[in-house]
Amino acid sequence: MGILKPFSSEQRVEDVEGRPRSGGPGQGADAAVAATLAEQRVEVTEEDDKRIRRKTDRVILTILVWIYFLQVLDKAVLGTASLFNLQEDTGLTGHQYSLVGSISPIAQLAWQPFSTVLIVKVPHRILMPTLVLGWGIAAACMAACHNFGALLAARFFLGLFEAGCLPLFSVITSQWYRRAEQPVRVAAWNGQNGSATMVASALSYGLGHIPSNLLKPWQIIFLFVGLLTIVSAFPVYWKLDNDIPSARFLTDHEKLQAAERLRANQTGIGTREFKWEQVWEVALDPKSYLWLSLAVLINIGASVTSIFGPLVLSSFGFDKFETSLLNIPFGAVEMIVIFGACYAAHKVRIKFAILVGFLLPVIAGSVMLYVLDRGPSERAALVAAYYLLAFLFAGNPLILAWIVGNTGGATKRSATLALFQAGSSAGNIIGPLLFKSQDAPFYLPGLRAVLAVFVAAIACVFIQLANLILLNRLQARRRVRNGKSAVIEDKSMNATYRAEGKETSPEGVVLGEHAFDDLTDRQNDEFVYIY
Repeated sequence: MGILKPFSSEQRVEDVEGRPRSGGPGQGADAAVAATLAEQRVEVTEEDDKRIRRKTDRVILTILVWIYFLQVLDKAVLGTASLFNLQEDTGLTGHQYSLVGSISPIAQLAWQPFSTVLIVKVPHRILMPTLVLGWGIAAACMAACHNFGALLAARFFLGLFEAGCLPLFSVITSQWYRRAEQPVRVAAWNGQNGSATMVASALSYGLGHIPSNLLKPWQIIFLFVGLLTIVSAFPVYWKLDNDIPSARFLTDHEKLQAAERLRANQTGIGTREFKWEQVWEVALDPKSYLWLSLAVLINIGASVTSIFGPLVLSSFGFDKFETSLLNIPFGAVEMIVIFGACYAAHKVRIKFAILVGFLLPVIAGSVMLYVLDRGPSERAALVAAYYLLAFLFAGNPLILAWIVGNTGGATKRSATLALFQAGSSAGNIIGPLLFKSQDAPFYLPGLRAVLAVFVAAIACVFIQLANLILLNRLQARRRVRNGKSAVIEDKSMNATYRAEGKETSPEGVVLGEHAFDDLTDRQNDEFVYIY
């Protein structure tokens, strides 16, 4: 059993054949770990697996949860700030508030090609705190805005720095956890959509009561969340590790074990080499465009609740403080839905069915909001219908877990997730524009449009299911041609880790030898697509 020697990000190592090899930050360590694991299987007991997973959760997952919470909070306060005369104080008219809500995802959409490269080339320990510091400054600058142009500029830079957040977090999750563990971990950080909504509403209620002759309530809100984000960038740099080989919270031998337990993922442990052929494969892969379609459709609805949700809620007859408080249970429902959906996907392992099941209540809520009268007698039913829209937030984490579990190759994974973020941004741009000021306070045309969007999303889920079934059949045929069994067990989806040595197919071919070779899902015939 090999023992991993300490690695620095700049060191040179020798590859399997003994030739000197160098690389960017962390690349040499990745090569050494991959070479060691290619030559032998490191023993990992179930207790080892649990210990390493707990250590990873304490460091990596804690950082992901806190930073994603801040990212959502910085965006969510725009909706709650609108209740405290933001539009009136800054002179917003017509579609200008909608454009302020849409400019952030426009910036994210424009930045995605750069995110694809940065996530692969720049060490995560450098990239994440840089992004956090940038969007924290932009959020704090919102407090200094007094007109439409200033708000537009601040929100643009907020979106620019947040552009890499979702794909970066998804890549990090895929590099540290087994495929069976990924849905719950994605839920842990993506579930902060709910907690951030709750905190944004509570903060707005509390900070909105602060008397001040110098600052407006909405300025206090923006300044508080911006400064909180800025100071959080420094602990991230201090605690975050780039990858398993550079993990300071693992011993040398635990690094080998941590990598070994990911062998069944067939997706590698990360690399700093950007491969254009993998980007080309993304462009030719039909499932890429289905992920894109789902991202657009799901986030059209999600943006509506974050930007116009408080305004729709206030149309039921509540004042600004009651609306802030009533939005807190909405955030709680978001959290419950996200964790419930991802836990169900972890246990049942059929992601498409869970996703469809959680979209159905969203359709029901949209129908209720569209057909119910806005009279006082219907107020309770309207609030319940509004809360049903929170089921939509199960969509993004389930789709993200679906993507990272079905994509091999570091560059392909980064490009696919950047494409998903581009779709999310496009949805966030389109969503607010469906709700026009002249349709206030009920916004019935917008509600009718998003209802059609949710139905289309369910149709896309079933098309993707059929595509993945077809891909698995094609993989089985490739395995047979390469002297392997048509059907192989996907151990990455087992609920508990099973330590095993080298396996061979009935035809005598050794399995799992290319798990750390940075092959794409199309290149690796042992890759099994998950539904």
